[in-house]
Amino acid sequence: MPHPAIVLTEGSPYALSYTEVALPALAPGEVTLQVAYAALNRRDEWIRQGKYPGIVPGTVLGSDGAGTVTALGPGVDPSWLGRQVLVNPNLGWGPDPRAQAKGYTILGMPRWGTLQQLLNVPTDRLHPIPAHLSLAQAAALPLAGMTAYRATRVKGEVGPGQRVLVTGVGGGVALLAAQIAQAAGAQLWVTTGGADKVAAIQALGFAQVIDYREPDWAKQTLLATGGFDVVIDSAMGPTANTLIDLTRPGGRIIFYGATLGRPAELNVHKLFWNQVRLEGSTMASDDDFAALLGFVAEHRITPQVHSLTPLAHAEAAFDLLKAGGQVGKLVIEVTGAG
Repeated sequence: MPHPAIVLTEGSPYALSYTEVALPALAPGEVTLQVAYAALNRRDEWIRQGKYPGIVPGTVLGSDGAGTVTALGPGVDPSWLGRQVLVNPNLGWGPDPRAQAKGYTILGMPRWGTLQQLLNVPTDRLHPIPAHLSLAQAAALPLAGMTAYRATRVKGEVGPGQRVLVTGVGGGVALLAAQIAQAAGAQLWVTTGGADKVAAIQALGFAQVIDYREPDWAKQTLLATGGFDVVIDSAMGPTANTLIDLTRPGGRIIFYGATLGRPAELNVHKLFWNQVRLEGSTMASDDDFAALLGFVAEHRITPQVHSLTPLAHAEAAFDLLKAGGQVGKLVIEVTGAG
């Protein structure tokens, strides 16, 4: 069955094509999901720029999605038909909860993803939508949410009373990390860039918002707080030693990305002397994903949707993602409703 999709095509950088693709036959254990909404992640833009491993031109992009089950493959329980669900984008995490297996991939590359009207997906990738979320909000949760949950709760061990700093709040992962930390009872500070974003983040209910464009922000923050028990970061690069300075003895720095690249140098002496734990984190296991959904439901966390863009105009949302002008998630309206 031909249906509209966003397909990665050859180019330098790669190009996006709004075109029709054929729906493959359902395999045993699969269902067809009519995708209502999908959401973009930084990963999608890295793929478009050719900065992601294992790129396969011709792939339908998109890791996040929510919609309604419309057809059943062989052996699937009939009760799945008509359910509204969201998609766990993990594929092959493996048996070790500490780290993903070598063959681990994410929906949307190389397996076709959610930026299409119809998606065949195994039922073990589908979960009920938390009752307080709309379909659009649910679509904004999966990849960013599980990355944020693992960084804050699993690796960062964030809990009541801890002083926590989440950097670069504005994008989907950092904003959800801040929401999760706040719901966990942390004393929360966040950073963002520019007066407009400071005002936008404060309007979302975060009281302690720091503008990292101010030249003495780190010094003033250290004086005001005495340092942090946990720092959640995705930038690294030249900011790494600043984060070490802001971490209290015995504290933890959890980083889930390195958008500013590798640090030119690292103050390892302060790391070991202050017994600071510097730990990487990325995505999450299936158990973490289930725990995320339970936490979101319990605390009624709602992902912030920056904008809704029709599937035919998804390239404009990619361009906004590249520019970094959003606060929250960029959601694509695939078929809509709900």
